[in-house]
Amino acid sequence: MFLQKQSLPRRTMLRGMGTAIALPLLDAMVPTLTAEELTPAADANLRRIGYIYTPMGYNPAEWTPKDDTLDELPSSLSSLESVKDQLCVITGMDLQNAYPGSHATSNAAFLSAAQAKLTESSDYYLGTTVDQIAAKQFGHETQLPSLELAMDLLSTVGQCDNGYACVYQNNLSWSSPTTPLPSEAHPRIVFEQLFGEGGTPEQRSEAMRRRASLLDSVTTEIKRLKQRLGGGDRNKIDQYVDSIREVERRIDRSLATAKDNPLPDLDRPVGVPVAYADHARLMFDLQLLAFQGDITRIVTFQLAREASTRTYPEIGVPDPHHPVTHHGGNPAKLAKIAKINQFHVSLFAEFLEKMDSISEGNGTLLDHSLYMYGSGMGDPDAHDHKDLPILVAGGAAGNMKGGRHLRYDKPEPLSNLHLTLLNKVGVPLEKFSDSTGQVDALFDV
Repeated sequence: MFLQKQSLPRRTMLRGMGTAIALPLLDAMVPTLTAEELTPAADANLRRIGYIYTPMGYNPAEWTPKDDTLDELPSSLSSLESVKDQLCVITGMDLQNAYPGSHATSNAAFLSAAQAKLTESSDYYLGTTVDQIAAKQFGHETQLPSLELAMDLLSTVGQCDNGYACVYQNNLSWSSPTTPLPSEAHPRIVFEQLFGEGGTPEQRSEAMRRRASLLDSVTTEIKRLKQRLGGGDRNKIDQYVDSIREVERRIDRSLATAKDNPLPDLDRPVGVPVAYADHARLMFDLQLLAFQGDITRIVTFQLAREASTRTYPEIGVPDPHHPVTHHGGNPAKLAKIAKINQFHVSLFAEFLEKMDSISEGNGTLLDHSLYMYGSGMGDPDAHDHKDLPILVAGGAAGNMKGGRHLRYDKPEPLSNLHLTLLNKVGVPLEKFSDSTGQVDALFDV
């Protein structure tokens, strides 16, 4: 580690005309951190957490490892090979409070482990989700307390699924039992949340016309700062700046080429990439920048919406997702479910690989982060909420033991995992919803 005599505060920002850009953790910042300020994300422990939701369950035959190791990954998880040492697959978990089984309750209960009030009106009631419990604990330490992302923007209201209000399917994150937090699917808007240029759509358009690039206005300050730093820190800044510029370039390209998507369940604004994978990668890269710059430490991301009729012709599944999941044991439909599972996981795997390639403190960005990936539904044909597909990634700095398959022969509340992860990122709780204990086997204690 290269230590400068003149060190930098952790919250150092690059400032230009109407722009303030957070910096990644640099070696030059470490000497200025007191014992209290040396947050787990900056040093040896964990203080970042992300949650990724995929809808409508899975095909367990192509997802579940054969034994307690990940030596041989099943087809749906094969893309995780390079990061499997930082991965645990957990089977046998359930969401009892998601019953009676529905798409709405699958999404609603995933992070709340709470029972959604059956209503088609605005008197909906659920529970505070785990991401927002974490945000209340340490969200004030960053520019954004939390970041809520999705792939689909919907304005549907009223009843969406078996008498449940659409709000339960539309929102993954709730800051209170009566306060759902809307997710953002437009990359440009998320980019501006992270790096400025907020306001009305008209104000943002005017701001975009005033500047060609976010980074142009801080170029001089970047050069001045790099003169004070060692070689390793200069490389970190170059990589971070290149990542910001690349994300911005892709957003600008999508603004120029995007087309309206004709599918009825997708009301995506112009500027969202046409290809699903391009859009998802962009949203993952925005999470990467948000964590790397310590703009937020808490993210939720809905990879697709429950009951989505999105098609995936790029992977050989031209059929709408939702009808395929009512498989009735049909081998062809089950194979298509496995392909969709594999596709979604592959995008997550690319993201984990990028996190693992970024040095931070005494490890990598992935070492100092925890991600939970999964669905609130098990068998989509039965609309059940048992034996859920759950992955936990990262966490090496918190002594998570990767490369394993944790199997529960009897149903284990998903709330136990939520409780465990909250405690690992510094949110001391004794109980969450219907939890009965913690998943001690996940970590070396």
